Amino acid sequence: MESPEDLCFPEEGCDSSIVLEKQVFGSQVSESHVQLACSLHYCAFPLNGNELCILDTTDDPEHQPLHLIGHHHSITAVAFGSKVSPLLICSASSDYVIVWDLDACMKKVLEGLMPQGVVIGTLLGMVLYVRFSPDDQTVAVCAGNRIYMLNAKDEAILAELEGHLAPVTAAEFCTWEKNILISVSEDRSFKVWDYCTGLLIYQSAVITAFPLLSLFIDDENKQIITGCADGQLWIFSLSRGHQYRCVVHINVQKEREKFYNKIGKSEHLDQIQNSSKAYTSNDLRYEETVESSFPVLQIEHCDKSANLEDEVPSFSYANARCLWIGSSTGLFIINMANFELEAILHFRDFSALSIQSAGSCAIMKKAVSGKVCCVLTSMFENRIALLEVNVAALLRSQQNELHLSGKEKRLSVIARCSLLPTSPLCLKKEKNILGNRKDIKSSVKDQPLVFHNKIKSSGYTSAPQMTMFSPKMNTKPKSSVPKGKKSNKRRNEEYPLPKSPPTKFERQVTVADKSTSVCCIQYSGDGELLACGLADKTLLAFKSNLTGTPTVYSGHDGAVNSVGWSLDNHWLVSSSEDRTLRIWSVSSAEPALCLGKELFHKPIRSAQFYYIDTFILLSCGAEFYLLRYYLDTSKDEFKRYKSKSICKSIQKFRMTSTVEISSLSAVNEFYSYIVLAAGSNRALEVFDLNVGCSAAVITDAHSRSVHQICQNKGSAFSSQQCEAYNLFLTTAIGDGIKLWDLRTLRCERRFEGHSSRCHPCGIAVSPCGQFIASGSEDKCAYIYEKHSSTYSHKLTGHTESVINVAFGPSFPQLTTATLDGKLHLFLP
Repeated sequence: MESPEDLCFPEEGCDSSIVLEKQVFGSQVSESHVQLACSLHYCAFPLNGNELCILDTTDDPEHQPLHLIGHHHSITAVAFGSKVSPLLICSASSDYVIVWDLDACMKKVLEGLMPQGVVIGTLLGMVLYVRFSPDDQTVAVCAGNRIYMLNAKDEAILAELEGHLAPVTAAEFCTWEKNILISVSEDRSFKVWDYCTGLLIYQSAVITAFPLLSLFIDDENKQIITGCADGQLWIFSLSRGHQYRCVVHINVQKEREKFYNKIGKSEHLDQIQNSSKAYTSNDLRYEETVESSFPVLQIEHCDKSANLEDEVPSFSYANARCLWIGSSTGLFIINMANFELEAILHFRDFSALSIQSAGSCAIMKKAVSGKVCCVLTSMFENRIALLEVNVAALLRSQQNELHLSGKEKRLSVIARCSLLPTSPLCLKKEKNILGNRKDIKSSVKDQPLVFHNKIKSSGYTSAPQMTMFSPKMNTKPKSSVPKGKKSNKRRNEEYPLPKSPPTKFERQVTVADKSTSVCCIQYSGDGELLACGLADKTLLAFKSNLTGTPTVYSGHDGAVNSVGWSLDNHWLVSSSEDRTLRIWSVSSAEPALCLGKELFHKPIRSAQFYYIDTFILLSCGAEFYLLRYYLDTSKDEFKRYKSKSICKSIQKFRMTSTVEISSLSAVNEFYSYIVLAAGSNRALEVFDLNVGCSAAVITDAHSRSVHQICQNKGSAFSSQQCEAYNLFLTTAIGDGIKLWDLRTLRCERRFEGHSSRCHPCGIAVSPCGQFIASGSEDKCAYIYEKHSSTYSHKLTGHTESVINVAFGPSFPQLTTATLDGKLHLFLP
């Protein structure tokens, strides 16, 4: 056994503040591809084939390794019991399965006697995995294609589980369901058993092309995570009613590449101090190497929140559940909320480590004094090494300057400082242009026609008193716009906090005689109307309960791309493929302002009111425009067809390195300087209009370009915590939904389960901020809870792909829109 001082030299690239090789053992035979074990204070591994070595991981020099002898053949699997006292350990070989009482064995050694265990199984075959039940009364032994359920106190086979077509590689007990066991196998499937009766409850299909090697049960989320030989992770839900559906599939190798690219592109890495990092920034660049395999050898809970609690700000990601992923090349920390890597510990980055390629590994579940122990066996040499990893130091070395320094300016959706005089949002510059526009509506002042001041004109300069003919621009009476008796009631009520989202189907409406796609939908701020932009060039306004005849707004020559309401609910803004923008009067259904094709060279993808109806934001090509407008619907009797409304471009903002802005979003309900833009280059860019420039760029936000940004805006009927408004959602075809935090510019959670491979399916967040709705190509709508990555409700009954969804702002209701032009209303 070699000492740690002989093996760790910081100048050679091994920083003991991150990882320390405490002990190394040499074995007479290779111990690769065996099950190792770690508990809170001990680790166990085979040594010299048939010896069981138990090592105290504390720094007490009096604690010597304990060697237990009882097997004749090589030990292939080791596992600790679930309870701390008495601490049991099970070792298995092809001849015996033995359970040892660790306290009793140590007492025997102190007395000078030979420790003995209890043989609970004999000649079961090649054992690959053993696991104690939560009460330590039963041991699951995976031998060949079978699982033997053995009594932990004597030699008795309680049950024999048969069904796998290849060797069983791992099995775990379900802690919240009694008598349930889950197993994975080289046949690339998992099975759920009732081990008391021996019945097979569920059998999955073939998951992947490679054998499944590891298994972990997430008690908190009621999920199982399994890893295979090519670096893939598969997560399945075990919750009731979820029918063991797949939550997400993670390619650890691709996530590793993304992690290195993210760090390599950061400008903050140059400022990382040598005292707090394990390797230079040059080492962080991902090197293209050819790897024969990337097996997921071990999956274990990562106790990082306690380590970071006193060292970093309490961002939401710091409290997220994380897992250790042990592979042949290193250790990885993966965030189970956003399914992204938090840190990587590559063995090759620490040249003083004895093992550069691992054949087996086991990781401690809980941290002791901020550190966890990991035991490794070499894939090519007869070595076993005990490592001590400082989790906080590892995370700090790779992410401190990226997310935790706190030196960079924190962004916030809510305006927290006064408006700068140089800001494009400052209205002083436009005061003379638009501020006195109301004077136009005043009566014409009498002017003398003759040279004598006392003689007035004959009256031709004053407006005529008679009412002249005015053509009807809309055949619908004003009463078609619902004034609503319910609105008076709702305005006095707060948005109820629902225990469950709206999932009960209430009504279906077809928007047109011919099948036409509903391109966009949005509720008015008072919740009384629902605006729908259609592919047949029209814009409709329905009552929120989808009853009655809708108001028709016609005038566009192309599909309506976006629609938005003013804060006072008196105006509608719409943009179209015909490269025009129109602002409509809701009461008269007439356009108050139209910006024509001569101003925009490409179709307008997004348009909305901004800064409490002071401006209009629209995106065209790679730029978005900040427009100042003035609306006047009064008619001059002599120039009745000439609009008095005017609009002026204040400033244009170009998104970095993109061809087209695919989505644009900003808050109009309160003062906010932040504008979010997504581009065809798959990036997200944050603009601060108080400063008048870009504030941050998130590269590779999705694997494809983001087609919708949805901010958590709440509503006039619902209030949330101030920090909750910094959350926003993005979605892309084939890449699910991501929840971001503007303060950290990090993806905090990822939502998977709906289908979106061809059509861009819309998303929406409820006014209470607890539920997220998404369309899907499988003719369903899905509802997620904010704290769960898998959907909680699936809304069926649609006849085509659901491409848009919207929550009502004043009452818990959900409207979905389909590709064939149908609206569905759902209530609680």
